[in-house]
Amino acid sequence: MEAYTRYSDYRAALDAGKFTCESVVRDFITRAHEQAELNAFLEIWEEEALERARTIDQKLKDGSAGKLAGMVIALKDNICYAGHRVSASSEILKGFESLYSATVTERLLAEDVIFIGRTNCDEFAMGASNENSAFGNVLNADDRSRVPGGSSGGSAVAVQAGLCHAALGSDTGGSIRQPAAFTGTVGYKPTYGMVSRYGLLAYASSFDQIGPITQSVEDCMQIMQVIAGPDDYDATLIQGAAPNFLQTEKPADKKKIAVLRECVDGEGIDPEIASGMKRLIDKLKAEGHEVELVGFPYLDYLVPCYYVLTTAEASSNLSRYQGLLYGYRSAEAKDLESTFKKSRSEGFGPEVKRRIMLGTFVLSEGYYDAYYTKGQKVRQFIKQKTEEILKDFDFILLPTTPTTAFKIGEKADNPVAMYLADIFTVQANITGMPAISIPAENRIDGLSWGIQIMADRKKDAELLSFAHSLQQSNTANEA
Repeated sequence: MEAYTRYSDYRAALDAGKFTCESVVRDFITRAHEQAELNAFLEIWEEEALERARTIDQKLKDGSAGKLAGMVIALKDNICYAGHRVSASSEILKGFESLYSATVTERLLAEDVIFIGRTNCDEFAMGASNENSAFGNVLNADDRSRVPGGSSGGSAVAVQAGLCHAALGSDTGGSIRQPAAFTGTVGYKPTYGMVSRYGLLAYASSFDQIGPITQSVEDCMQIMQVIAGPDDYDATLIQGAAPNFLQTEKPADKKKIAVLRECVDGEGIDPEIASGMKRLIDKLKAEGHEVELVGFPYLDYLVPCYYVLTTAEASSNLSRYQGLLYGYRSAEAKDLESTFKKSRSEGFGPEVKRRIMLGTFVLSEGYYDAYYTKGQKVRQFIKQKTEEILKDFDFILLPTTPTTAFKIGEKADNPVAMYLADIFTVQANITGMPAISIPAENRIDGLSWGIQIMADRKKDAELLSFAHSLQQSNTANEA
């Protein structure tokens, strides 16, 4: 089957009768088995996906098919789907079946997508390499000795390797955008409160956002058009109708773009990524955009602020997994105390336990004000300074990551080095602003890297429209 990078092209071929949803799903299933070594999927729902494909084929014939009919989507293993297993790639939820579906799952089903399976991820979305899964590493399809990024590595690789049209991930500090950069895909983190978190297994509730990973920005727009908007089950959502994500800017529209100087000229940035960013700046200027280097001397505070606050929230959120009502219970549990201690010690992996303990310390008496309260003040300061930039500019431009995908095991024994892999992505989560990663034009030694664009809160439609035009321009240049 021909590979389609845009749903609109695929749908046109589907409507023209060039193939059926069932044949497409069979092809994806075959490919997934052929590339099982990538470990992108924890489970493929073969019979169910084929049966649903046949149902949607009939809807297409009847003219009653939904907006995304036949789009084959993979679900990250922390997004609920009623009657299906969900484990956040953790032993503590191994074998657990969800009793309800996430709002995003329901909305996509209503528009006739086909869910093909659940994808591997870092345990409870805690990681930047997909090496923290209880079910093994995910491998980068471009170079199987390298990580795909995390925590949504399985979702990104499923799209990268052509095992589905799109995938859903979650982004707490870059967990959609960083793997997108490492795999040459498009990854989008919406404004906090734009997409319902109901049915997402929580890591850090004031940071988490569900978003799509696709081959094209256009497909991101299509998916966001369906999943965004108010939901009675999530009180943190922005009220009022969601924007029209399918709008596109006029070619004559020129933008003011701020480039964070420290993210281009700073230490630790791959020289070829820095050079690629400078070429991009020249290209945008040649197209008539106003591009200016802007100082942001707070980069070193982003990761510490992020980890103080997210581990505190994780400590609270993950207290529900204690071996009593559901999930893993230790065989050595004898009483209430041993059930808690043994089940959590055996069920959680090392990284999750590290973050729970750090978060518990941050929230403990005597340290709450020194760490958690100060972290909240730093968060507000970073938000204020970022908003000041966006008062004068439409977008902020920076690389998604300082390097290309690193080797498996390269940073596994150095948590601080691993945490710094998020240094360019956490700003959007700290501030609640939307951000997208799109593939850069040039590869570095055969490896992808990403261009990241941020906008002010609620400017999702404008951001996607600009990213769409930039991706089209990049693709035209490659051709």
